[in-house]
Amino acid sequence: MGKLELQQMVLGPVYTNCYFLKNKETGETLIIDPADSPNRIFQKVEEMGAKPAAIFLTHGHFDHIMAVQAVKAEYQIPVYACRQEEEMLREPSVNMTDRMRKPCSVRPDVFLDDLQVFEAAGFSIQMIHTPGHTKGSCCYYLKEEGVLFSGDTLFCGSVGRTDFPGGSSREIRESLHKLLNALPDDTDVYPGHDTSTTIGYEKRYNPFV
Repeated sequence: MGKLELQQMVLGPVYTNCYFLKNKETGETLIIDPADSPNRIFQKVEEMGAKPAAIFLTHGHFDHIMAVQAVKAEYQIPVYACRQEEEMLREPSVNMTDRMRKPCSVRPDVFLDDLQVFEAAGFSIQMIHTPGHTKGSCCYYLKEEGVLFSGDTLFCGSVGRTDFPGGSSREIRESLHKLLNALPDDTDVYPGHDTSTTIGYEKRYNPFV
């Protein structure tokens, strides 16, 4: 992975993966989907000797966003998200944080458009809009490092559920094909839940292909 140091924490009652992408040269670190346990995230950052630089959200469901405000405030860092996820992130009744009795409204600092390439923490990153789990679900692709953070779009041997607000079984299949057709087989895939996989493995074995 070159200059990328990748660490993962599994947080919350539904075992959400929170990822830490540290630039080994500078210490700058990106936090993907900070779930619901800010104190554990603060501890992890300290253990890693990390310098948080930004928060990336793959989508706006409660189990991926409830620590966003605390982490943003602690480190004074921006939040990135797909433009189509604005309503989901803003409205507790849509992102379902109100059902958890912890209403949460997130207003990203940076909205990204499909296939937009940008720089953060010394990495070149492409945001890929992959609707289906939610309207604004997205993935983050680091071409040079050969990794994709797929949120709840693509899992090992499966895809994300589509019965929540904004879900679409047709769109998530289209998004799956979009990823599998565009990315190299040896791309490592890190999903929002469960174990990692590769694009090549999913081409061969994912039943939704």
